[in-house]
Amino acid sequence: MKTLILFAHTFWENSKVNKALLESVQGLPNLTIENLTLTCPNATIDVNAQKSLLKDADTIIFQFPLFWFSTPSLLKEWQDRVLTGILYGDDPKMLNGKTFGIVTTAGGAESSYDGHHGATIKDIFVPIYHSFSYLGTKPKEAFCIFSADASNLPIDKYKAYLGV
Repeated sequence: MKTLILFAHTFWENSKVNKALLESVQGLPNLTIENLTLTCPNATIDVNAQKSLLKDADTIIFQFPLFWFSTPSLLKEWQDRVLTGILYGDDPKMLNGKTFGIVTTAGGAESSYDGHHGATIKDIFVPIYHSFSYLGTKPKEAFCIFSADASNLPIDKYKAYLGV
């Protein structure tokens, strides 16, 4: 099983939690980390290169810190360009049967995402999961790290979620 992490972070240079997570799995077999923040400067996305990464993966993971109950803008741009390129491209069924999941970190407590602000964490991710399901992927429940602290991360659970 090959796993692809598609990662984005608006403030990558200041990241502690996500850097620690990615470093914990860097170089493991059957795992590719695509740090879109570094590979797509100014949101310049090579759609064909991204489609090639997706084609090689069995499991696709979006990983990002949660900002204002959403993904970093680069992941939305990626979805608009790459998923549209798949749907209207030569191989609209290229994601059929693949698994899609989300790894997210949040500085806030889990109780901040229990619905009392109008949406649960699952509600926040519905549009992303729906987009990938529309293209034939199987959903994998999100792995969320709340009150994220780089000195106390659930690395073993993270690796298990990724299947590495």
